[in-house]
Amino acid sequence: MGRGTTIKKMLTMATAISMSASLLAGCGGNTAAPGAGTGTDAQAKPAEATADLQPKKGGTLTIAIKDEPDQLDIQKTGMAVANQIAGNLGGGLVTQDPETLEFKPYLAESWTVSEDGKTWNFVIRSGVKFHDGTPLTAKSFAETYQRALNPETAAKVAGSNLSEVASVEAPDDKTLILKLKQPFAPLLQYLSDPGWLQPLSMEAIKKAGDKYGRQPVGVGPWKFESWENGQSISFVRNEDYAWADPIAKNQGPAYPDKLIYKFINENQTMLAALESGSIDIASKIEAKDVKKYKDNPQYEVKEMLRNGLGLYVMMNTRRPVFTELEVRQALNKAINKEAIMKAVIQGEGVAAYGPLPPSLFGYDEAVQEYGYKYQADEARALLEKAGYTKNAQGFYEKDGKPLKLEILAQTGTWAQAAQIIQAMLKDIGVELKIVTLEWGALVDTATKGNYDMTLMGYTLNDPDVLYLFLHSSQIANGLNFSGVKDDKLDELLVKGRTTVDSTARKEVYKEIQKYVVEQAWWIPIYTEKQFNVVRKPVEGVRVHPLRGLMYQDSWVNQ
Repeated sequence: MGRGTTIKKMLTMATAISMSASLLAGCGGNTAAPGAGTGTDAQAKPAEATADLQPKKGGTLTIAIKDEPDQLDIQKTGMAVANQIAGNLGGGLVTQDPETLEFKPYLAESWTVSEDGKTWNFVIRSGVKFHDGTPLTAKSFAETYQRALNPETAAKVAGSNLSEVASVEAPDDKTLILKLKQPFAPLLQYLSDPGWLQPLSMEAIKKAGDKYGRQPVGVGPWKFESWENGQSISFVRNEDYAWADPIAKNQGPAYPDKLIYKFINENQTMLAALESGSIDIASKIEAKDVKKYKDNPQYEVKEMLRNGLGLYVMMNTRRPVFTELEVRQALNKAINKEAIMKAVIQGEGVAAYGPLPPSLFGYDEAVQEYGYKYQADEARALLEKAGYTKNAQGFYEKDGKPLKLEILAQTGTWAQAAQIIQAMLKDIGVELKIVTLEWGALVDTATKGNYDMTLMGYTLNDPDVLYLFLHSSQIANGLNFSGVKDDKLDELLVKGRTTVDSTARKEVYKEIQKYVVEQAWWIPIYTEKQFNVVRKPVEGVRVHPLRGLMYQDSWVNQ
């Protein structure tokens, strides 16, 4: 599997990813993590309207999403949508309370940590079974993590999330021991994700072979049923499910008979499907379409601020033009973030001035002061300082070679943003060509380094996402598409992930953000609000500020 199937939302990791503030929790699972992200019901029903409703079994819950995953072998993909879907199949060692962001036991009954922070002992829950009937044991987790750490697996996100694990042991069915190379602050955050680090059945993988990615097996509330290429993925209820995530109200099997993800890339087509009743939930609809659903009692709008950067420009530092700091700074100053936000997302978000969003732990509010602002005259001055002069056509050139660049953009709102960026760069004298690609092709192109600039976005729960995108170790097989190789940054990023004390760690990330802004490797643009519309008669869809929509308590009032 090539490195081309990586994240857009992240990995968002994600996002993973689908997450917000995170920090290493203390021993025993009782330490809360500070958080900033919020998820809300923008059109919540009055209490008296739902007080008499009781959940009932039956029906189908159909969710429309824009992207189709490449596969559901979660260790062999880096696509955030794969993690989103595969999370329904799995569960994490721990979970995170949506209100307090406190880490709590889940598939691990409890855990302890050595004084030096390098040995973690987990007691695995009894009575849990994979969908194929195989019992979940400590060995299951050990084999899963060992597979992720095996270079032959090429586990992009799962492997990186476990990169500080030196060894994994399972001396008996109940005991899982993780020995770390050094203290690792984001560990519990990563272990709480029901997707990337869920336990896998080695028996199922062995039996399915190369087909496992299209017939996955997990321990979660939903069992894989079928995959219709380009159309949908279907799950059926796991009738044996008796080990629900403790943050759910429903501790038994899911209520609907089936859960279906339909792939609808075009926004208006998705909304038409919602209004016709062929889908129940429209995911991440565009901001311009939200108001009519907020004002309609037949729908609920679930919204949250993305846990990551929704849009930024990544510059390929392997290109000679981007080895010049003045050029990178000039392009940053040429971009009017607020204008792009207003045009593309109707202002529904926050402008980004650094590599982290306000929803993540460690975000430095001062970045709004020292981050680059739109200053076209200063942008031109920086280019001239770098030795560029304008030619007869009004574009900058150097040594007879015009400053002509390309930018990769995904179809949809990214293409719209690219057109605005193109006009802004033209205004300062830089010619920009837009190359519009489908997501998979865009990532594959960026992975191979065959680009000048690309639009990008990520979602993840921890500022350690910057390690994934900017540490030099992530150039060859990770997500450092920019090819950034900087010793000072490498040192800071390692310090950020190994500093356990929350106050000290926050200071490290302040320094990281300031340095990344100074070096101008990226052009941050915005973090958007994400809107999901739920159609009645579906009830009980909840929002987790780190994971997004949760379906364990959902049911169809039919």
